[in-house]
Amino acid sequence: MDKISGIWSRVQRSLFPYLEECLPELSDRHRKLALVLETVRVEDNISYDCVQRLGRKPKNRIILARAFVAKALYNATDSKSFIERLKTDRTLRQICGWQRCSDIPSESTFSRAFAEFADSALVDDVHKSCVEKYLSDELIWHISRDSTQIDAREKPLKKPEKQPEPKRRRGRPKADEIRPKPEPTRIERQLIQTYSEAIAQLPVACDFGTKKDSKGSKRHWVGYKLHLDISDGGIPISALTTSASVHDSQVAIPLSRMTADRVVSLYELMDSAYDVKAIHQAIRELGHVPIISPHAGYRKSNFVPLEPDRAVRYNNRTTAERFNSRLKDEFGGRMVRVRGKPKVHTHLMFGVLAIFALSILNLAV
Repeated sequence: MDKISGIWSRVQRSLFPYLEECLPELSDRHRKLALVLETVRVEDNISYDCVQRLGRKPKNRIILARAFVAKALYNATDSKSFIERLKTDRTLRQICGWQRCSDIPSESTFSRAFAEFADSALVDDVHKSCVEKYLSDELIWHISRDSTQIDAREKPLKKPEKQPEPKRRRGRPKADEIRPKPEPTRIERQLIQTYSEAIAQLPVACDFGTKKDSKGSKRHWVGYKLHLDISDGGIPISALTTSASVHDSQVAIPLSRMTADRVVSLYELMDSAYDVKAIHQAIRELGHVPIISPHAGYRKSNFVPLEPDRAVRYNNRTTAERFNSRLKDEFGGRMVRVRGKPKVHTHLMFGVLAIFALSILNLAV
């Protein structure tokens, strides 16, 4: 909390007076952008001013990274429209780092820089360092886990046809018959894997997804699925992007371990899609308390509701649902114009990074 308060005091004492002197047209949105950029400080994770390679010297990547954070905060439709805004909004342009309109790179330069950020996982590194910087010394009561659909403008990957399993005689095996043991499921393998190994085995190609909404109706889409761990106050702790067809339960164990590696928490809140014994086991091994809405299954007579105290804590899980809605409506989550998992994830993470900064700053207000 002292680190968060330090940002406010530093900005109030030096940054805002400087901006007001140099930039007379400083709106509330410009102030918010300055606060966000000062909180996340993407420049601390870029150890170079430009990429060293043959040919013409490329544009400054630090300024471009700051511009992509601003693009997410301003909920810009695409890079072209945001470049036009930079040209007309002098204050926005100078907060990002460009003095003149002629200094603003072309749309193709924005695209190349974005591809470099996606390949190097820059935004993931910035987000992780911010979480460790501001929250590693804090105790978090609840981690709310959920996923949300991400529509993409690309063709879904065709899945290979499943090979038919060899038929065998029904019933008990004969005395001399040896039947092979079934292969362990993905969740069973995750119990003995590190979270990095488990994440590497998750499908990430664009495909078809199906999910039930709060009213029980099925929604279908083509694209991806964003899985998030959200702490109290709507602060994103961990995020993973997978294929749309990946079930929520397949990501719970690596996501839980990734979050536990970053912050100290007590309770993990999940809906009935995560009601799997292996997930309960993995969370308890971390020293956390799983509060998972029980799955009714096909036999409602076996349904056991949550205890009253856990049911009250479970109500905090709406934090994740509000975060998903905010990411889509205000920070570019509905306007994915790039293709491929690395770029789609990077686009979403710029929005996640902006929400992280605003949520952290709200704690100090």
